Amino acid sequence: MNRTLGHLFLAGGAAIALSFASSSAFAQAKVFEISSTTFKDGGMLPQKAANKNAGNNPNCVGENVSPQLSWVNTPAGTKSFALLMVDPEGRGGAGVNHWVAYGIPADVTGFAEGEVSKEGPKYVGGKSTQGVGFYSGPCTPPNVQPHHYTFVLIVTDLEAKELAPGLTKDEVTAKIVPAGAPSRAKGSAGIIGLFVKP
Repeated sequence: MNRTLGHLFLAGGAAIALSFASSSAFAQAKVFEISSTTFKDGGMLPQKAANKNAGNNPNCVGENVSPQLSWVNTPAGTKSFALLMVDPEGRGGAGVNHWVAYGIPADVTGFAEGEVSKEGPKYVGGKSTQGVGFYSGPCTPPNVQPHHYTFVLIVTDLEAKELAPGLTKDEVTAKIVPAGAPSRAKGSAGIIGLFVKP
């Protein structure tokens, strides 16, 4: 009898240990994510990340230094990435597309601070609201709530040079998620930086 009870306790203990091990493995599952050393997700972008005084806009008070961005745990089968920076509150709620980039090769894992403030070989430049293919920082007006500058990184199965340069955000997303056809997106991750004119 004591032996049977001992076996039951041993079996029960093994089941509990297995349960903890499997939940621990689940907790350690690798998640595709994007981060920045320039700002924390949900935190303020530094003033240097704001746009320069483009077109004599007094709300452009920065140096147009693009933030550092990096990502980990790229999903299997990735062929390229697209990266969008959108201010949904800009232009009275119509939104501003501050950066449209795609054709980022699958082996690229990030951009250094300031790297995408100009055209570069690691991405294909689309067409932002400002009409350029590289990063355009915030020009948020004063005396408003901070705007949410959302960086969205999209994993695709598109070849790095498959899309022509100069596409708008809507044109890029229509290629990645075409109406009536299978999605070319294989995952996405995002990070938000806040900014308001000091």
